[in-house]
Amino acid sequence: MNLNRLGTIAPVVALALAPGGCAIYQQYYEMTFFVTSTGSGKGADFGGLEGADQHCQALANAAGYSGYRTWRAYLSASPTRSSPTVNARDRIGSGPWHNIKGVKIASNLAELHGNNNLNKQTALTEKGTVVNGVGDNPNTHDILTGSQPDGTAFSGNDDRTCGNWTSGGEGHAEVGHHDRKGLRDDAPSKSWNSSHLSAGCSPNALKKTGGAGLLYCFAAN
Repeated sequence: MNLNRLGTIAPVVALALAPGGCAIYQQYYEMTFFVTSTGSGKGADFGGLEGADQHCQALANAAGYSGYRTWRAYLSASPTRSSPTVNARDRIGSGPWHNIKGVKIASNLAELHGNNNLNKQTALTEKGTVVNGVGDNPNTHDILTGSQPDGTAFSGNDDRTCGNWTSGGEGHAEVGHHDRKGLRDDAPSKSWNSSHLSAGCSPNALKKTGGAGLLYCFAAN
């Protein structure tokens, strides 16, 4: 039985028998964080934030992690005439978050945007697979975020969200590196959520800078 898929509140406490018949308790953690195993198929076009959330939810459901969880994509959005600024950090709940193997990514928002435990070995997909990074072929370590290092949206007129996640062609997106590796040996290029701009929003443009249109997904409750 896969205790990660019990669909009950994390942490899950399970009763087991040790050698000799003594009862012991083991603690398991339900998955509350993953990197998407696939993109939208249309580059950075997810049909907006709602569509990106649905993408996260669908992948979690398909992997058997639906339950009562509401899954949200870690994406910021720029203000428009009909909608305000949206900060990625305000969309994903308060934590803690664990990957499919029960490894803690961060306890709360402050830790997530500070000294977190997100890297190539821990930023696993909903299937438990490792996402390609620097040194792999192809490199797909660019994860779409549209966010600054603190998880907030960028100000100004520059498009860093591919038209608020509705463009699969024109525009650009801010991306992070899930493997914490970059072209330069400095902090910005190794940021998990704010490393650089993509070459564009199409599948080919995202591929040019080392991406495949992947997202970070967090359980918001």
